[in-house]
Amino acid sequence: MRVSAIYVQNYYISMKKKIFKKLYTEIFVFFLLTLFTLSAIIWILQAVNFLDIVSEDGHSIATYFKYSSLNFAKIINKTFLLSFFLSLFYIFVVYEEKNQLLIYWSNSVSKKNFLNKIIFFSLSLTIISLALSFQIVPYTQDKARSYIRSSNLDFFPSLIKPRKFIDTVENLTVFIDAKKSQKIKNIILKDTSNSNNVQIIIAKNGQIINDENKKFLILNEGKIISTNLKKRSTIFDFKETVFDLGKYQTKTTTSTKIQEINSLDIFYCLKNINKQESRKFKNFLCQKDIKKELSQEFYKRVYLPFYILLITIIVSFLILNSHFEINYKFKKIQIFLIGITMVVFSEISVNFISENDFYNLIVLIMLPIFIFVSYLIFINRVKFSS
Repeated sequence: MRVSAIYVQNYYISMKKKIFKKLYTEIFVFFLLTLFTLSAIIWILQAVNFLDIVSEDGHSIATYFKYSSLNFAKIINKTFLLSFFLSLFYIFVVYEEKNQLLIYWSNSVSKKNFLNKIIFFSLSLTIISLALSFQIVPYTQDKARSYIRSSNLDFFPSLIKPRKFIDTVENLTVFIDAKKSQKIKNIILKDTSNSNNVQIIIAKNGQIINDENKKFLILNEGKIISTNLKKRSTIFDFKETVFDLGKYQTKTTTSTKIQEINSLDIFYCLKNINKQESRKFKNFLCQKDIKKELSQEFYKRVYLPFYILLITIIVSFLILNSHFEINYKFKKIQIFLIGITMVVFSEISVNFISENDFYNLIVLIMLPIFIFVSYLIFINRVKFSS
């Protein structure tokens, strides 16, 4: 009898492992499918907007592809929580409506134990999300910006169009009257790169040289008008001059944004700010006036991934309702709306973070309270139903 009892016990343990492994696999596969589908759609739409760095800012196609592809990690991070919610909701609804949840109950899996298993599974996804937001996204964002910084404006000469003022690059405005191939006529250039000596160059004709390593204008028969700070002008005539385009920089933002700063640097900066200390980091100056932005960014990277645990508990309320019940559809919609609300709230909560540490503490304790209360309600519902 004892051998038989041990055999039955081992059978149930083995069966539980198999059915939960199947559930985890289905959730994870559908989650990946949802995540990459949503991310791909958003990435394609965003990639169209990024075409401006070629069409308006003069960067090369290679720079465009590198920059846009490295933004994919950021999009995945943004859609992570929503994709997990949709996946978990869909799988639980399918399992309930196809009576597959009965397999768990018939194998002595309590609903509380079922929830605990799903929470444990979602914790692994939380760690993945945390690694993504804390390390991978800041790195890829900074890497993408580095391509803009090092870009040599390969397409800028081709952006010079007839009868249009072109001010794609900083401190330079270009106007031409006509263009045929690389030949141009009636050219006006305004160079403000030297604030002490502003130059206006007028030429009858010229040529655009746009080789791999050389980007300049050859101008013929014109004048150079130089104006100093005292507004005194000097005029020079020339038969031919060469105007170098390679020295000019793009108007695209090349300075480091907060979302591109290393997470540990943000942590140490906030620590120094609280100690009333100033410190210069690799890519930014740690100052008190950016404390709010840094706090919000650190909150997004470290805290938002844990909303996955809250979403897990909310969606798990589906297993407490049978699809044979009259109000099942209403409860299903109710749980879906609560879940979506929490996904939206997680993003909105970033705006609650401020320079005030006390208010920030209140915001931080909201999520643990939500998780704890939701879990208690679930346990009470299980006891009530049983």
